Amino acid sequence: MTTRAYLHSFFLISLFFVSGLGFALQSDPYGGSSAPGTSGVLGVPLHEPDAPPDRVTGQESGKQLEFKTQTTLVRIPVVVTDASGAHLRQLSKGDFKVLEDGKPQNIASFEEIIPDNSFHPAPAASSNTFTNMTSEVSKANTVVVMLLDKVNTPFLSQADARRQLIKYLADHLNSSQPMALMAITGKGLKVLSPFGTDPKVLMAALKKVSGEVAPREQFSQDSQMAVADGEQPISLVPIGMSEPPDQVIASFAFAEDSVQAAVTQQRTIETTLRAFLQMAWSLSGIPGRKSVIWVTGSFPFYLDSYTSVPGDPTLRALYERVLKAFADAQVSVYPVDARGLLSDSTYAGTSGVSFFGPVDTGQYDQSSLDSLKVFAKMTGGVAYYQTNDLAGAVDRAVQDSSSYYLLTYYLDRRNNKPGWRQLQVQVSRKDAKVRARAGFLVTSLAVNPELSHKADVDFALASPYESTGVRITEHWIGVAPSGEKKKVGFVVNVPAQDLIDESDKNRFDVEFIAQAQSKGAQAGWVGQTLKGTAAPENLPKLKADGVVYRNSLDLAPGDYQVRFIVRDNLTGRIGSVIVPLTVN
Repeated sequence: MTTRAYLHSFFLISLFFVSGLGFALQSDPYGGSSAPGTSGVLGVPLHEPDAPPDRVTGQESGKQLEFKTQTTLVRIPVVVTDASGAHLRQLSKGDFKVLEDGKPQNIASFEEIIPDNSFHPAPAASSNTFTNMTSEVSKANTVVVMLLDKVNTPFLSQADARRQLIKYLADHLNSSQPMALMAITGKGLKVLSPFGTDPKVLMAALKKVSGEVAPREQFSQDSQMAVADGEQPISLVPIGMSEPPDQVIASFAFAEDSVQAAVTQQRTIETTLRAFLQMAWSLSGIPGRKSVIWVTGSFPFYLDSYTSVPGDPTLRALYERVLKAFADAQVSVYPVDARGLLSDSTYAGTSGVSFFGPVDTGQYDQSSLDSLKVFAKMTGGVAYYQTNDLAGAVDRAVQDSSSYYLLTYYLDRRNNKPGWRQLQVQVSRKDAKVRARAGFLVTSLAVNPELSHKADVDFALASPYESTGVRITEHWIGVAPSGEKKKVGFVVNVPAQDLIDESDKNRFDVEFIAQAQSKGAQAGWVGQTLKGTAAPENLPKLKADGVVYRNSLDLAPGDYQVRFIVRDNLTGRIGSVIVPLTVN
């Protein structure tokens, strides 16, 4: 039997997984108890959070979509350049045509965006007031995130990528471009340097970054290739005992190695997708299009089409949430193949040994590049590979967000079939080159935010980073005795435009949660839901004062970390702010 035959046979090995995904949706209610509170300026009845569905999966099973909201707005950031790459400015709405699956759509709104080239951080929080607002201005910013991927990148490629990034920053010391530095690590997303315009700060942060052995590097090339497409093998093919003993032994070793590799791959996919979701939620409150330069060694699973998703049902649900979060936050991803940044090509390619002798990894490497290219097109970015021109990739990402058009249209609710919706944006100018996201995935999760209700709240409560989809300002309003504990009062304020749907009779459905933790354990919890409609005569005051929620936490003396969560149940947008608290 040939090496290729052995690889093909053992690709069908039966595997059993324990996913252990912390975000899996359950039917049990939220933990903790609910305390009565003040409804604030809305003055509507309070309701307990509805029980979420038993489980969310990414499989639609041919079912028709059930729209939760009256309208679903599709937003499309569009970059338009001429043949030389220069941005085409001052185009009109009439110059554009938007097609969904080949059918023309009525453009609901049109705007040319010229972002502010500077980033204005929100004022520092006082000792009593805290906010998740990342910027004090509502105008779009030209924002770039440099994302280092330690989970999917070989160790040697990580080192060379860091050197290339430091070199790039050293050559751009006068840059005024706001940039943040983040990393995907084995423990999740890590912010290495928040948004700033001083390359020296970013360089200092980069120099402190250490390498991390990617999980896949502990497995053979054979096993990496066998599980690369994310499919779950379905049966155990017996080994031909008439084969030479060394081949039989190698086959048994390969079988066990592949089982472990597949389990590790599932964890790697989860880690990557959760980091993407955290990043998207943290960026969602910054106005405008965001460019994320993702320096990676590969996509965590084989993405041969826009509808490819991981095999595990819970991972598919997470994948769908990531795609929706990227679209909502206007995130465009620019993958940079870290293997192309190697200073010595000797170390390029897949690491690990083979049980069967030399293995041609060309097809495996090409499929990895194809996955990066597909993902870039899905989000409206560009993939860079087989090149050391990191500066070119960064400059391209910056330029793409320096001028663009934002088009919107309403999703046709009569088309209730789930699946991928292909987008095509056409411009009447003959010399125009147009780049926009290739489409979007329409599933029950996308049109019914209630399906991911509990998963969203649990994710926000567990995340070490604040979400900015809903803007929150919180301040403490006093402490009063409550038996052996203290009653700590607070006020949460949210801009009315973040919560009230004026296009649907001023409807609102918003959930407020406050959770106090001490040494990683929950020490206090309150939560309520406000839903109803705002009277038209009250709308001006709401816009001026915001939506106000007052309540209190009963806590014993000690130090706490308190998370305030606000979820707009109409859209699924979520905001959170993490606040330190000492109770004396």
